[in-house]
Amino acid sequence: MTRGEGAVRLRPPNQALNERVVGWWRTQWLIGTVVVGGLPALLGLLITPARSWLLISAAVLAALMVVCTAIYPLWWFRVHRWEVTDDAVYVRTGAFWQEWRIAPMSRIQTVDTMRGPLERSFRLATVTVTTASSRGAIKIAGLDHEVAAELAERLTHITQATPGDAT
Repeated sequence: MTRGEGAVRLRPPNQALNERVVGWWRTQWLIGTVVVGGLPALLGLLITPARSWLLISAAVLAALMVVCTAIYPLWWFRVHRWEVTDDAVYVRTGAFWQEWRIAPMSRIQTVDTMRGPLERSFRLATVTVTTASSRGAIKIAGLDHEVAAELAERLTHITQATPGDAT
């Protein structure tokens, strides 16, 4: 794209995710902690010769994951941003490696919403914007489910009114 008038430029998006996303992410981390930390603990209880080192490694792993459960979701909440204008969808994600993506309206092919069982329990949803990009779809996870439905409807209306072939 040229830098002329009306050009879409990469810029920081200004919308935060719903604050309930922190609880959703923490729950995912806790489930992972139980699964990942529980396996060595279970093996430690079943295998007598390796009991002590398996139980110690399970405890250390669980402690590290609990610390991550406390820190990472808050950090992600501060970093993850999104915004939709009449020209494009802007998304910034990541913790250590931040990814900034932009999808011009003329490149959008489909807009989907998804709510898994855990997301539904937190009244959240994910909006997926599929484009003609080889990089793949843009996902905005952690939106209030009503905001996600409104966003999908808005994007549908904007893309239908935007000239272009989405390729």
